[in-house]
Amino acid sequence: MTHTLHRATLKLQTPLGTPLTGDTLFGQMCWALRAARGDAELVRRIAGYTAGEPWLVVSDGFPAGYLPKPSLPQHFEPLIDPAARKAAKRKRWIPVDKFALGEQTHSLAALLGSAVDDSVAFEKMAPVAATQMHNTLNRLTGTTGEGEFAPYTTQTIFHAPGQRMDLYLGLDDARATPDEVGALLTAIGASGFGRDASVGLGKFLLETIVPFACTPPPGADGHWTLAPCVPRGGHFDRQRSYWRVLTRFGRHGNLHALGGNPFKTPILLAGTGAVLTPSGPFTPRVFVGTGIGGDGRLSKVEPGTVHQGYAPALPLAMGVAS
Repeated sequence: MTHTLHRATLKLQTPLGTPLTGDTLFGQMCWALRAARGDAELVRRIAGYTAGEPWLVVSDGFPAGYLPKPSLPQHFEPLIDPAARKAAKRKRWIPVDKFALGEQTHSLAALLGSAVDDSVAFEKMAPVAATQMHNTLNRLTGTTGEGEFAPYTTQTIFHAPGQRMDLYLGLDDARATPDEVGALLTAIGASGFGRDASVGLGKFLLETIVPFACTPPPGADGHWTLAPCVPRGGHFDRQRSYWRVLTRFGRHGNLHALGGNPFKTPILLAGTGAVLTPSGPFTPRVFVGTGIGGDGRLSKVEPGTVHQGYAPALPLAMGVAS
């Protein structure tokens, strides 16, 4: 089984009700495949998914030309004036050209020192999360009320018109082609991604999908993840691996979202930007992590449900252990 890494660039057309997170995107792409090719084809694709054989691994969406800053302790950062540390924490994007294709010779400190904040990475306008009020009317009384008719709020993420976002895709060459995956993204972009797609949120255009080549930097010894993932126990050096813990309270989409029990079993993930150092010799990989689910472990409504516990990964030179 051979995987290759590709980069897709999306052009946002409307605000987002749900952030462009890799595991959520993967789930919606599975639904899109099911709608286009049927249940049998989806079952064929996810065969071996929890045994290290994913047909597709999807990253989060990042501002075009940027990668998420690795989640590392403060002592890895270049020395800065203590008064500037608060501003430095807002610099969460690494320019791709600082991780140049085949030319990454920067030290880790220099790579971290190249980080920029939202105002630079998003160019025209940093994303804004706005709270919106919603009412559900009781058709018998014509008013709101309590319980299911109580007013509620949601958050909508606004970007500059036409904001471009990059996705990184790990494709199993035997089971997924760039054209096919591009068609799935196009279908999702037309109907809308995530929450409130039915009222116009989450629409985008697919502009390009191209191979993404990456030569390991000198001394590469760690994996830099581009989506939430589940690190495989015993495969990584816990003294030299770093991540932020993320709890995912998942719920079904599509038809199951309208059922009596749309919720999945909560899971813990290593957040995007984790740095995972192998406990043995380092070998560059297109993805790291573990696929989870199946056999009713995540969902009683759909026992075959799986969750993307994998993440596309880039090689990183950690240097001497600190």
